[in-house]
Amino acid sequence: MAVFGFEPVVFTLVLAIIFFGGLVKGIAGFGYAIASTAILASVLDPSTAVVVMILPMLAANVRLLGELDRTDLPTCVERFWPFVAAALVGTVAGMALLARIPKPLLALGLGLFTLTYVLVSQPYAALPGEAWVVDRCFRPGTGAKAILGLVSGLVFGASNIAVQIVAYLDSLSLDRSTFVGVLAMILVGVSSVRVGAAWYLGLYESTSLVVVSIVGAAPGLLGVAVGNRLRRYLSPEVETAGALVLLTVIGLKLSSSGLAAI
Repeated sequence: MAVFGFEPVVFTLVLAIIFFGGLVKGIAGFGYAIASTAILASVLDPSTAVVVMILPMLAANVRLLGELDRTDLPTCVERFWPFVAAALVGTVAGMALLARIPKPLLALGLGLFTLTYVLVSQPYAALPGEAWVVDRCFRPGTGAKAILGLVSGLVFGASNIAVQIVAYLDSLSLDRSTFVGVLAMILVGVSSVRVGAAWYLGLYESTSLVVVSIVGAAPGLLGVAVGNRLRRYLSPEVETAGALVLLTVIGLKLSSSGLAAI
């Protein structure tokens, strides 16, 4: 008997994968969307995997809005509106492309994005040309913010990967509370638009897929909570290394399967 259009085993596996992504996030502090999306893409169609994670990601980021001081909100909006506005446009464009990208190519893209995420997130060595990219791409001007926001939204809309947004905010040397709050503000705003865009573009395919996405928010949040508790028993080095190794394996698997199917 199907559960919301999925076989019971597949439905249970989808929820377990979202929980696992939340667990990775809770333990390592990053990787929720990319871990869940990348693993789901090996069980579901890659485009379906991206869509299923929209509402769980929205729920996780709404919780982080509490770290943004309300008195700082007008200043943050004034400072970041070019980036956010362009990211909204880019996100809708990315989602429109999602319905047209061949599945093997999307799987390959998710794999390569995952491996890029690992390279950018790893703390062990500076990447060649990293300082040049930061200097060229993360300039404070309105034009630079708009271009970066457009590209960031395009990638986010098509893959759920927000590492480029994190890198942009990290380059601004914000205090942790402002960093987390502004990141949540951007992702909540963009993810809210994604819900409507996904419905309008027919990416949800059926009401049952929306329900699965809604239901998936709960195990995702539970995974984050459990991961936060487990985190106290692990050293930061073990947490980071474990998450990066896991994401590397996932990225290689997706890339190889995508290449094999092209």
